Order: sequence, then structure tokens, then C-alpha cells
Amino acid sequence: PTTGVLYKEDNYIIMTTVDKEKYKCILPLIASGNEEEEKDYKGPTPGELLEPLFKQSSCSYRIESYWTYEVCHGKHIRQYHEEKETGQKINIQEYYLGNMMMKNPLSEADQEEKENSKEGAFPLLSPAQIPTKNIEGQMTPYYPVELGNGTPCSLRQNRPRSSTLMYICHPEAKHEILSVAEVTTCEYEVVILTPLLCSHPKYRFRASPVNDIFCQSLPGSPLKPHNLEQLEKQQEMLKTPFRRVKEEEMPSTKEEKFSSIHKPVAVGSHQLLTVGTTHISKLTDEQLIKEFLSGSYCFHGGVGWWKYEFCYGKYVHQYHEDKESGRTSVVVGTWSKEEHVEWSRKNAARTFYLREDGTQTVRMVSHFYGNGDVCDLTDKPRQVTVKLKCKESDSPHAVTIYMLEPHSCQYILGVESPVICKILDTADEYGLLSVPS
Repeated sequence: PTTGVLYKEDNYIIMTTVDKEKYKCILPLIASGNEEEEKDYKGPTPGELLEPLFKQSSCSYRIESYWTYEVCHGKHIRQYHEEKETGQKINIQEYYLGNMMMKNPLSEADQEEKENSKEGAFPLLSPAQIPTKNIEGQMTPYYPVELGNGTPCSLRQNRPRSSTLMYICHPEAKHEILSVAEVTTCEYEVVILTPLLCSHPKYRFRASPVNDIFCQSLPGSPLKPHNLEQLEKQQEMLKTPFRRVKEEEMPSTKEEKFSSIHKPVAVGSHQLLTVGTTHISKLTDEQLIKEFLSGSYCFHGGVGWWKYEFCYGKYVHQYHEDKESGRTSVVVGTWSKEEHVEWSRKNAARTFYLREDGTQTVRMVSHFYGNGDVCDLTDKPRQVTVKLKCKESDSPHAVTIYMLEPHSCQYILGVESPVICKILDTADEYGLLSVPS
């Protein structure tokens, strides 16, 4: 859930269509009495909740078209660009956008809140006292951490660059950088998604008046109601009345489109490009597993200019959509079982981990997709290794996709999803998956 609204598996209703198709619809928990919860809150301050992040010296990255942004929490934010010169020498252009100037990054407001709570007079702060930022149309509370003493700025009489890190609650996040903006010359705002603040009632998203209801088909019912599929096809045909719509151009009715916060991922020193979340029904349904394994149910993810589409056993595409020029698409890799089997003889198609009882279980499978579009830098076809991992999640709708480029036009696509948890142990010696028996 991207709005911070909580969903619970036991809070649902069963909906039946006129064709007797049945769907289990999970309802959001609309909190009433938020104010009471805030008044009664006696837990850690936001600064204390974030303290583990500062102590473990972790860094988050965001890669844009030219610059890479590195936030090492509690230390610094750096903007840099690497270029390989002749002889493999790496030339780095870098600027520090701010450095932490105190050991314990607690703001004055946080210290005040701490003191007040000690006295047993925890005040209910007004919305004006907790800063908010408009994120995807919703006013979102954030916890600010100021960083100064960055690289001198020549446009401002060599004054040091400075940044405000805005930490916001996101229950599914891993401390990702959502955005970097230069609000005035050499002064920056960086929005970071973190689950650590979500236990503090004042930093949860304010519930918006409209919340998604997620529906999943029950056994014996199609993924989408028949009448809804027909309606969507009719609407699409009405949009293009002057040309014949080819079957392959029809929108896939297998894909469910929900708004989501797309986000880069936080890692150590890895060259992560992008990650995104998409939403799917909870994949306990055998039919949905079949849709995924047949390649008709595709995953989408990505942030910034490029997005990614992964259709199992078919292809990996990188694409950009523009209102004026339409869709630009690059084939990153296409599936050939023969090529994959050949690849798997030289590479690990399955990796295992040992359970406590001594038995082995599959941790990850890797698949090779070659013969993509020719790369300008190498004059060779692009290729990608897709790594499929299990993602256990309280949210039944979470899928994470990220892409790395360890070598020019040779990619690694990571796909983590609850559906993969159901089928990893079916992997054969080549890492090929099948419907559980």
C-alpha cells in the first residue's frame, strides 16, 4: 500500500458478479481516532527511531541520467559522475552537497519533544509544527536532518553547499532516495523513504479520502471479471476508431494498474540503477502462477527516464513513454531456452541455502536472456541475467524490480515477488520453474 494505509488479510469482503464470478476484496483499515493515538503516544522520538540508520553507516543511492547521488546516513550526501578514460583510468567528478556537522543528528524539535515526554507532558503538536511536503499530491509529514559544510559553491561566493534530508514514512521502503532537488542555488532537498518512522503516529501519511481496494480472484473465477475485460476492450477500440487494432496491440487484461511510489534502492557500494514497485493480487492462486509462467502476466518497474518490463520466458524491455513522441523501447534481452541451457552449464542457475533441519531449499534462480538490441558502445547485442527471488511481504501486493549494469550493455535484473516464493522449489537443474504439483 503506497498511501501508508494499512491492509490486513482478515479485513475483506467477498464480491460476486452477475456471472457468479467470486472475488475476495481486501479493504483498507481506515483509522478513526488517530488523534487519540497521537495524544497517548509515549514511544521513541523520530530522531531515536532513525538512530539505527545513522549508527549502521548505511548508504542509499540514486542514479540519474548523468549524476549519481549517494546519501550515507548520518555522514554526508555526495553527487558524482564517473567516466572511464583510455587505459581504464576512472575520472571522478564529485561534489559534497552536505556533511553532518554533529555526532548525534537530532534536531532541536526532537530534543524538545524528548524533554517534554520525560516530564509526562507530551504535547500534541499542531500540523504547522511538523513540516509537510507535497508528495504525489498528498501532504506528507517529514523529519528534517540538516547537512552543511559541503563543497564550496562558486556561484555563491564559495559558500559551502548544504542540504535538507527529509525522512518520510513508507512501510515497504528500504531507505531509498525518492527525489533530489536543488531548491535554490547550491541548496538541496532530498526525500528519503524509510519504514523506521512509521511507528510514530505523527509521521504516518494522513489517510487520503480515496483508498485502493485490492481484489483477487477465488478458485474457479477468472483473474478479471469477463464483463470488465469486454468493457476495457470496447473502450480501447473506441479510442482508435479510424484504424484496425491489431490483436498484439490490445492492452493486456492480465495487468492491473495501480499507482505506486517508484523508488531507487538502498545498498552498500553496488551500482544499482533503478527499482520500482508494482501491485499484484496475492499470488496464492494457481491460475495467477500459470499466467506468470506463461509470460502473459508481466511485471513493470523502474524510476526516472527508463522503465522496465519483464515477461517470464519471453523478454526484458527497457522503455520510455512520452506524451508527444510516444513510446521508445529497447530490447534488453529475449528468451531462448537453448541459449539459457548453454549458459546454465557455465553459470549457477540455482543457488541454495541450508535450513535449520539440514534440508536444502532454493534461494534464487538465474535466467539468461540474450540477443537484445545491438549496443552502440560494444557493437554486440544486449543481454541480461534475470535473478528471481522470494519476497515475503505483509503487503500482498508488493513486487520489487531493480536493474544493475556491471558491464556496458550487460545487465542484471532483480525481481522479488511473493509469487516467486510459491515456485522457487520447483526449479530444475537449469533453474526452470513450473506450477507446483
